[in-house]
Amino acid sequence: MLKRLITVCLICFSGAAFGQSAASTYIEKYKEEAIKKMNEYGVPASIILGIAIHESGSGTSKIAKYLNNHFGKKGPNDSKEIHSAYKGYDSVEDSYEDFIATLKNHSQFAKLFDKYAVYDYKNWVLGIQRGGYAASKTWASQVLAIINHYHLYQYDTPKPVDKLAYIKPIGSQTADDENTLYKVKKGDTLNAIAKKFNTTVNSIRDKNEIKGSNLSVGQQLKL
Repeated sequence: MLKRLITVCLICFSGAAFGQSAASTYIEKYKEEAIKKMNEYGVPASIILGIAIHESGSGTSKIAKYLNNHFGKKGPNDSKEIHSAYKGYDSVEDSYEDFIATLKNHSQFAKLFDKYAVYDYKNWVLGIQRGGYAASKTWASQVLAIINHYHLYQYDTPKPVDKLAYIKPIGSQTADDENTLYKVKKGDTLNAIAKKFNTTVNSIRDKNEIKGSNLSVGQQLKL
């Protein structure tokens, strides 16, 4: 009996150690890619990594190995190794890109970009759950557990904003903060810009006569 108990404990310990090792390896391998995507599109790096780890078994699932599919998205593939209803990608980076495109191109997720900052990973996870990303009622709590356990939120610090030079009012020798210009970059949202410059979305809209929330790359905003 004692021998059997020891054997079971060893099996459980080995399984837990393997799972942690796989997740840690995954994070080390893909954290830079997640940070890059966060800076480009505004999705928290912790969200990208946490969901990818959950959906791909830390990159060990068959669809991750043979299809480069790290988010469980269904679609066509031309794999000869496995028969699967899941989508195939040329690279893991393409899988990351498609995941972000899903968030940006569907209304139930797109609103998250304006509503939550990149450091607000908890509301991002809950918002993605409410949007119908996964059928499981425990999906959000599982992803949050991964983010918290591996401290993935430490990667949710975007690069410093790219400010243009202050514009001086005519006849003035000092810069006026109200005349600061910001050049819109890929992935920027009104909400993110407002938080970075300690202002409000409505203020930016009023100063630039913007009615909706769409921005164009290269567009200059008065702040």
